[in-house]
Amino acid sequence: MRPAPTVSAAGRSHQTDGSFAVHRTLPEEVPVAIVFNGSTQAVMMATPSDIADFAHGFALTEGAVTDPDQIERFETVSHAQGIEARFWLTEDRAEALAARRRSMAGPVGCGLCGIDSLEQAMRPLPQVDGKGLRLPHAEVARATDALRPHQKLHETTHATHAAGFLVPGQGIVLVREDVGRHNALDKLIGALWRAGIDPASGAAVMTSRLSVELVQKCAWAGVPVLIAVSAPTGQAVRSAEEAGITLAAFARSGGFDLYAHPHRITDGVFDVA
Repeated sequence: MRPAPTVSAAGRSHQTDGSFAVHRTLPEEVPVAIVFNGSTQAVMMATPSDIADFAHGFALTEGAVTDPDQIERFETVSHAQGIEARFWLTEDRAEALAARRRSMAGPVGCGLCGIDSLEQAMRPLPQVDGKGLRLPHAEVARATDALRPHQKLHETTHATHAAGFLVPGQGIVLVREDVGRHNALDKLIGALWRAGIDPASGAAVMTSRLSVELVQKCAWAGVPVLIAVSAPTGQAVRSAEEAGITLAAFARSGGFDLYAHPHRITDGVFDVA
């Protein structure tokens, strides 16, 4: 049986006016093994929801697959210890993956844990096109506020991140949540991929800081704009410049900072007609 994404836990709350018993709804996290042709490529701690989206997004952003046609079959299998997301790839893709196989075990706080060289951590990024995408200033400024009503898991637990997809003139059209910010983005990218939605048609909106692995994942998925409620790291800014990604940070309270490729943000109002 698949684990539930939340669990009820008893505790005791200690406040300035005394202590009292509480029951909290907490987000669950379980090991999720990403398996290709019977060989485990990665084990990540993740919220046990939207696992197929997570696995497909992870496979794409980690370079295990580059095209849906390379996947012959996919299934998820629940165990007492966690969940396996099993891919069967075409023979040529399986051979290519075996040549660059790496072992990766990541806790929720890190999206690069377990790689086996500095070169892998800072691999060259593809150039993101997104030439036709333009986002009105006002939509970027409202992006994280617009994401908040879609954060159902966070509303219940107050302990998860969200990644949303913002389309000009349409608002937030797709959202995924997870205890890990990079997992949430992988889930979003996988959901876009599986739904046939062009990642270049909108922006990823994050409830977290902008760390380098989020920029890397957007680059490999082809997302041209990344918006977040908090600050970027210096490396995230440099990587966004390298990949051609527009980076908007501190997007809250009606404003934002732009750190890379600002040309996609316009002062005008998007015309959907």
